[in-house]
Amino acid sequence: MWIFGWKGPSGFSASSTAEDVTHGIDGTGLTAIVTGGSSGIGVETARVLALCGVHVVLAVRNMDAGSKVKEEIQKEIPAAKVDVMELDLSSLASVRNFASEYKSSGLSLNILINNAGVMATPFMLSQDNIELQFATNHLGHFLLTNLLLETMKNTACESNREGRIVNVSSEGHRFAYREGICFDKINDESWYNSLFAYGQSKLANILHANELARRLKEDRAEITVNSLHPGSIMTNLLRHHSFINRIGNIFGKYVLKNVQQGAATTCYIALNPQVKGLSGEYFSDSNIAKPSSQAKNADLAKKLWDFSLSLTDPK
Repeated sequence: MWIFGWKGPSGFSASSTAEDVTHGIDGTGLTAIVTGGSSGIGVETARVLALCGVHVVLAVRNMDAGSKVKEEIQKEIPAAKVDVMELDLSSLASVRNFASEYKSSGLSLNILINNAGVMATPFMLSQDNIELQFATNHLGHFLLTNLLLETMKNTACESNREGRIVNVSSEGHRFAYREGICFDKINDESWYNSLFAYGQSKLANILHANELARRLKEDRAEITVNSLHPGSIMTNLLRHHSFINRIGNIFGKYVLKNVQQGAATTCYIALNPQVKGLSGEYFSDSNIAKPSSQAKNADLAKKLWDFSLSLTDPK
């Protein structure tokens, strides 16, 4: 149980759960994609959205795990609308295939939750020869968002309801490399530090959200984009650091959030009416928070945007 429970301006705190921040909200008629919806806070995010009446699409790498989550949600909530679609964010081809299938399905899209991620992995390259954490946590979501953006714009226009894009980042963004984003050394194994590389990918999540928010404001699109820190939670993200994992399992119940609390800020941004019209903000504990100075660097955000476009260009 999280030991700090003081409430912020929103009326919620670190101890608030996803159900707390969505209490009484009717999401009927909305459709949401949750990447990484088969594990960790993604499961709870999907469950609570479904509880509010949202049609949830689980975008998952492991279809068996996704199907089990769907069964569990529908067992608890018989009326829940849940679909499972395959998505491997470390593969740009998989991202393109998912987006193509989604658009062909004719489904609307009100909410896109870029939740999936890997943490502090040993140095590895993705199928596209890009460092795995940057590829999975940022680049896959960058491409997915771009490919689905027109669908979201159309949905917002036709439904007259604000679309919302949610990037799950981390306070780990404060512990990126000194340069923030090492554009010229993304794939340099000799330069690689697993924790700094994680921080780099989480910084990229915030910069992506901020630059996209700026562009959508210019277009006057009825879509908001925000990023967040879910809190410190014991999930399988730390499976590559067994010692930290063991310590967390022993002491975590005293200082870490549980999954219900960890999914709260995501669900708050996705559904709570208090967030209407807010875009390009960073949230923590279901309240607006201040990210690092690098995360607010507009020039760095624009440079990352152009760099990401170059890496996702099908050529």
